[in-house]
Amino acid sequence: MKFKKIYALIVLACLMGALFTGCGGESDSAQKPTESTAKALTGGGSNIIYIITPSHNNPFFKTESDAASAKAKELGYEVKTVSHDDDATKQSELFDNAISDKVAAIICDNAGADATIEAVRKAREANIPTFLIDRDINASGVAIAQIVANNYQGAKGIAEAFVEAMGKKGNYVELLGKESDTNASVRSGAFHEVLDQYPDMKLIAQQTANWEQTEAHSKTEAILQSHPDIKGIICGNDTMALGAAAAVNNAGLEGIIIVGFDCSDEATAAIKAGAMTGTVLQQAALIAEMAVEQADIYLKEGKTGNDEKQLVDCIIITKDNVDKVKNFVYTP
Repeated sequence: MKFKKIYALIVLACLMGALFTGCGGESDSAQKPTESTAKALTGGGSNIIYIITPSHNNPFFKTESDAASAKAKELGYEVKTVSHDDDATKQSELFDNAISDKVAAIICDNAGADATIEAVRKAREANIPTFLIDRDINASGVAIAQIVANNYQGAKGIAEAFVEAMGKKGNYVELLGKESDTNASVRSGAFHEVLDQYPDMKLIAQQTANWEQTEAHSKTEAILQSHPDIKGIICGNDTMALGAAAAVNNAGLEGIIIVGFDCSDEATAAIKAGAMTGTVLQQAALIAEMAVEQADIYLKEGKTGNDEKQLVDCIIITKDNVDKVKNFVYTP
C-alpha cells in the first residue's frame, strides 16, 4: 500500500512537470533558434543575392553595396542591389520582392532596429537567410548574422581625440543622427562616457541633424549665431560633420574642433585641409565582404562558424594616419 502511494506521487509529479513545460516552461535559449539548434535555411532556390542598403547617395552605403556586390559576383552569384532609403515600408516591399525572386540570401543594412525584425522573420519563414551589416536589430535568432562596426569602441576613441584637441576644456556642440537608428544612441552614449568626465567641457547645444549634411549646416549656422564662442563640434557621422564645417567656414570662424564618424573620402580630405580634426573608420567594405563570405559558407555548409552578433573594431583617423585610408579601406 505504501509503495502504491509513492508511485502515485511520482506519477503526479511527472504530470505536473509536463503541464508546466507545456505552459511556457522552456528556457529562452530553447525558444529562440540559434545556429546550433535551428534548421539551416537553404535559400529560395535561385542563385541571386539581394543587397539592400540605405541610399547610395551616401558614399558609406555605396561602398557597402559595391563591396558586397563585387564579392558575391566573385563567388559566382547573381546580384541585385537596391535601396530602402531608410524607409521601413519600402524595405518591407524589397524583402517581399526578394522572396518572390526566390533569392539565395539577403545582405541588408537595415532601416530600423525594430521595424526590420518582421521583414527578416518573413524571409526566414520563406527559407531565405538574412545577413545584417552596419546596423543590428533588436532581436536575435532571426537573422543568421549581424556584423557591425564596434560603434561603442569607435565613439569612445574619437571622443578621447576630441577632448585632447579641445585641451580638455571649452564649450562644445553635439549633432545627433536619426533617433530610430541604434548607432545614433550608441555613439552619443559612448561620447558622453568620455566627455562627461571633464567638468571644464560644457555641452551648450545638442540637436538632431538626422545624419544629413544640409540639416547639419543649417542647425550649426543657427547655433553659431547664438553661441559664437563654441570651441568644438562632435558629430554622429561625417555627413553632419561636413555640414558643420561648411557652416563654420561660412561664418568666417577658425580653430573650431570638428570630428565625425564613418571616414568618408570627403571627411579625410577635410582632415587633410584642416577643416576637420578627426573621424572614425568603420570598415564598411570589410564588413560587407564578411557578410557575403559568411552567406556563401552558410548556404554550402548550413552554418557560418561564427556567432550571430559580430563586432568589427573601428580605427580612429586623424592627421597622423589619414593618408593610410581611402574608400573606407585602411592600409597600415
